[in-house]
Amino acid sequence: MRPPRSLVARFPLGRPLGHPRDPKFQRGVLSAAFALLSALAGPVTDTFPEVISDQADVALSCPLPPRYDPDVPAALDEAGALRSAFERGSSGGFSVAEPDAVEAALSAFDRVAHGTPWKEAGLPRDLPGAARAVLGYYQQAALGLSDCVPAARQAESWYVQHTAAEATMRAARDQLKDQGAPTPLWFYLLPATQS
Repeated sequence: MRPPRSLVARFPLGRPLGHPRDPKFQRGVLSAAFALLSALAGPVTDTFPEVISDQADVALSCPLPPRYDPDVPAALDEAGALRSAFERGSSGGFSVAEPDAVEAALSAFDRVAHGTPWKEAGLPRDLPGAARAVLGYYQQAALGLSDCVPAARQAESWYVQHTAAEATMRAARDQLKDQGAPTPLWFYLLPATQS
């Protein structure tokens, strides 16, 4: 592709104008892009002078609730305890997951993680979709727990590095693989960016 005008911004994926809630910086990016319109001939490519490094590997600092009910699997206990944070994270009215469906999926994944044959565990029909719902639930809960706008993928790193749900999903993924489940069913249970 040869666009007639392009501004290369070396920012993390998902941050095309830079930091969230920084209108002065964002106006600077837009001004630099619009300044390219004054060039009489193209194609014109310019690079924005500032670089924003991705902090995806730095997990968001979110306190996890203590165990409430030691008689239920850790991931279910954790997901239930995060429900109010999830609701705060969806204060704009947009929700990425249904909490009850997430808990049901985690329950089934926990059964697989503990050796139940995958065809008998009551897994959701769309395993990768259920895994995305669990991840989305935790990311939205992280927004409700944090006091800042996280960098791109920081909530995902928190999920992968610190939660019981991720440990359950990892164990379920390993069991599915060991039990001979088709690769598309187990491969996408965890974010590929975090493996």
